[in-house]
Amino acid sequence: MTQSHDIGGKATIGLHELPQRLSGWVVGLMPAGDAEEREVLLRLLEIGFLPGEPVRVMARGFPGNDPLAVRVGHTTFALRSREAALIRVSLSQACPA
Repeated sequence: MTQSHDIGGKATIGLHELPQRLSGWVVGLMPAGDAEEREVLLRLLEIGFLPGEPVRVMARGFPGNDPLAVRVGHTTFALRSREAALIRVSLSQACPA
């Protein structure tokens, strides 16, 4: 189920919902719900999930589609689906100001 949100006038989806091998662009991160999510969000920022960065889901784990192999810029990371859900992406390249 796709949950579309509007960030800066742009419809976004969670990175975990991005179809495999389709390029998207980071628009932003969801607000933290608790201290654990704040730590995850900080780590995501530190490793490069910044607004305007190109992202792509390269592969999904089997069974259950977890974890995800995700490329941001020129680097590939393994993320849990719940971590990827915190990253909002757009399918259009223009990033909101």
